[in-house]
Amino acid sequence: MKDVKLIHIIALALLALLYACSGNNAAAPAPQAANLPVFSVVAADAVTYQEYPVTVEGRTNVEIRPQVDGYLDKVFVDEGAFVKAGSPIFKINESKYRELLNNATGSLNGAEAALINAKLEVEKLTPLVENKVVSDYQLKSAKASLKIAEANKRQADAAVASARINLGYTLITAPTDGYITRLPKKQGSLVSAADPIALTTLSDIGEVHVYFSLGESDFINFRDKYAGNTIADKIKNLPPLEMVLPNNTVYEQKGKIDMVDGQFDRTTGAITLRASFPNAKGLLRSGNTGKIRLGLPHAKALLIPQSATIELQDKIFVFTVDKNNKVARTPVIVSGKSGTDYLVQEGLKAGDRIVFKGFENLQDGAVIVPEKIKGELAAK
Repeated sequence: MKDVKLIHIIALALLALLYACSGNNAAAPAPQAANLPVFSVVAADAVTYQEYPVTVEGRTNVEIRPQVDGYLDKVFVDEGAFVKAGSPIFKINESKYRELLNNATGSLNGAEAALINAKLEVEKLTPLVENKVVSDYQLKSAKASLKIAEANKRQADAAVASARINLGYTLITAPTDGYITRLPKKQGSLVSAADPIALTTLSDIGEVHVYFSLGESDFINFRDKYAGNTIADKIKNLPPLEMVLPNNTVYEQKGKIDMVDGQFDRTTGAITLRASFPNAKGLLRSGNTGKIRLGLPHAKALLIPQSATIELQDKIFVFTVDKNNKVARTPVIVSGKSGTDYLVQEGLKAGDRIVFKGFENLQDGAVIVPEKIKGELAAK
């Protein structure tokens, strides 16, 4: 009997305890809504920048090669030197070519003398034939000899001209202004017109050409963003562009796209564009690398700060706020960057409200108290 009473007492105590706990839960206050900054998405004109690797070439890159064989008597320049057009660069030993010119000149003198004799013979026989003193056959033979003498004279003239040209080739001069590159052949080296390696390269870098490639989709976007009925018209409407150097600094001069290749490369599926940059200080050299920063305008684009987004599993999300101030984690698709802003392609529309910051611990479906943003972002 005593055991039964004890069980009843324990049961009553447990019920009282459960009732007290449930009563405390019911009385617990609801969590307060967080005060978070919120802004409305607006549409505005923006520019996005894409960077493409480039190769730099001088306006003129001329390989300097010998046109005659011989030993280098003199090298007038040093590697890296700047030379003016017409300045001497190399001198090939001219002895052989001077003798060839002398020999050709002697042959010319002989041909000229033979021509004079042939003319005299024709002049002598002409009146004799007219007076029928000698036969017509002798005059015809003399005239044939005259033509042979004239032909020999022309050949001798050509031989002299050729010898003089070859003698001139022994002095190699700069065809244009530019900088001398490496000099693989030094004074005393034997050079030949058949050498696979040039004596040097002369690079005119007063203006440089920068080549870069666009994939087919990028080129279509590039083509559709600018006014003009033809590629030539679009090139005229292109804004200046910047080049980022390998040390991540921006080159001090801006360039201009002035050429689009006529076809896509079938192997890479890309098309080549050329931009020209002034280079009066010679800061850029042929063979330099870098990146072109190409701007693409976007009219009425939806802009949101990158800081107002969160990235999860390669996807970008924002916290949108509905009319009841309830938040929802919403995925967005961005098409590019403009400064510190994302350009939204899908997921938002103008007028949507999103949480600006403080959303790190925010739960999907939570209710917040929106706060207006002050400063530059609010002005946007």
